[in-house]
Amino acid sequence: MWNLDAFYNFMSYFIAVLPILFIGIFVFIISTPYNHFVLIKEGANNSEPKKVEAAKAVAHDLGGRLIGLAAVLASSIFNSVPIFDLVIWGCLGILIQVIVFYLFHLFAPVNVLTEIPNGNVAVAIFSSKLSIISGITLAALINY
Repeated sequence: MWNLDAFYNFMSYFIAVLPILFIGIFVFIISTPYNHFVLIKEGANNSEPKKVEAAKAVAHDLGGRLIGLAAVLASSIFNSVPIFDLVIWGCLGILIQVIVFYLFHLFAPVNVLTEIPNGNVAVAIFSSKLSIISGITLAALINY
C-alpha cells in the first residue's frame, strides 16, 4: 500500500539534502587554492601523467569530503531530526570537513595545498580518509 506521508517525508529530506551537498561542493572548492573540477577536467583523456595524477588526487580529496558530509546528512535523516536541524548539521558537517583539511595541512609533513594539485595521490587519499573518518564520527554524535 502506498504511504503518502512516507513519500512526503522522503521528498522533504531529499529537497533539503541536495542544496546542502551542492553548497558543500562549492565551499570545498573555494576553500582551497585550486579548483577541483578544473584539474579533473584537465586530467580527463590526457596523455600527460602529471595532469592525470592531479585529477586522481583532487577527485579523491573532494570525494572523501563528500562522503564525510553524506554520512552526517544520512545520520541526521536516520535520526529523524527536523529539516531545520538537518540544515544545521549539514552546515556543521561542511565546516568540520574544511577544518579537518586545514588541520591536516597544518600537521602534515608535506604542503598538502601543493601536493594534491601536483598529483600526490597518497596525500589525497589520506586527506580523503580523514574526511570520511571525521564525517562518520560527527554522524555518530548526532542523537535526537
